[in-house]
Amino acid sequence: MALPDAGALPSLTPDEVRRYSRHLILPEVGVEGQRRLKQARVLCVGAGGLGSPAAMYLAAAGVGTLGLVDFDVVDLSNLQRQLLHGTGDVGRAKLASAIDRLHAINPHVHVEPHHTALTSANALDLMRGYDVILDGTDNFPTRYLVNDACVLLRKPNAFGSIFRFEGQASVFGVEGGPCYRCLYPEPPPPGLVPSCAEAGVLGVLPGIIGTIQATETIKLLLGIGQPLIGRFLVFEALRMRFRELTLRRDPECPVCGDHPTVTALIDYEQFCGVSPAALASGPATASPGAPVPAPDITPKALRDWMAAGTPLVVVDVREPQEWDICHLPGAVLIPLGELPQRIGELNPAVPVVCQCRSGIRSARAAQFLRLQGFQDVRNLTGGILAWADEVDPTVPKY
Repeated sequence: MALPDAGALPSLTPDEVRRYSRHLILPEVGVEGQRRLKQARVLCVGAGGLGSPAAMYLAAAGVGTLGLVDFDVVDLSNLQRQLLHGTGDVGRAKLASAIDRLHAINPHVHVEPHHTALTSANALDLMRGYDVILDGTDNFPTRYLVNDACVLLRKPNAFGSIFRFEGQASVFGVEGGPCYRCLYPEPPPPGLVPSCAEAGVLGVLPGIIGTIQATETIKLLLGIGQPLIGRFLVFEALRMRFRELTLRRDPECPVCGDHPTVTALIDYEQFCGVSPAALASGPATASPGAPVPAPDITPKALRDWMAAGTPLVVVDVREPQEWDICHLPGAVLIPLGELPQRIGELNPAVPVVCQCRSGIRSARAAQFLRLQGFQDVRNLTGGILAWADEVDPTVPKY
């Protein structure tokens, strides 16, 4: 990325000189480098697990303008890893608590909130005015959207992702270097990779990866060091090991290749197969003659069935550690991954209600059972979270 001319850079106030003194005495940064940071504009897509440490360290480092894109509210389950937010912020918009926290860290930083979902309709306009885009997203459609928009705008993409105990980081979108599609040309099948809400994540992991993303962003802004361009960093927390993979630009890449075919932003929900209709219909394994998706049953309707003594079996397709947190009375635990091997434990003549945390995994389980010949299969709408909201508020939510 082209660096601004030193003569056009803003000056530092006496307070900023004291604040950034440990930067100023680094030859690689110095006064000019700190002035570059002050002029810089960085957009953090997401104010959650990765966005929290990245935004805090970028603010502390003196990046002059931080844009934040997020439309979520703070939930109690966020606080195990999202340090931008505190207990008193539960229920607030994440952007509101993020602004308070960032200004508490550094009042010299200007925060630009964008309270919206990043979409194909607004991404280019939102991202165009920033020097570096920091991808703190947690889903594949937005990840591909950020990548493609960065390539089209020629903006560096400080990428990071986390899953359970493993994190990844790289820099995409730099001219001559690879992009995210060079690594993953196609998204995984819907449901193959569970979200953090379904699979969990070690609380300190986003702190490690988000800080790496902030480090790469600062290096790009200052034009120093060797950024992770063409290098894919993998961190394994349980083994405390970093591995580095070489990643090259694919000349056939549809976005950054020699003859790109993606020259405008597309429908990324459709591209990743995670539209609401796709989620409701489960895995894309049904043939034209296969059964239709299993119908839903609401928590209140299930409660009434159970109270009336209606013969049925509730199959909980979550993992054992989730079962230990809470479970419905009389339910049977068969994790989704074990269902094909344990299907013999179920009687096709007895109505089945599939249930998980939020209704996504159980929708896939219900569709699978329908494909195996089970006629009366239903999916619990909203999962055990909806049960806690609508039927039994004593059930812990996680």
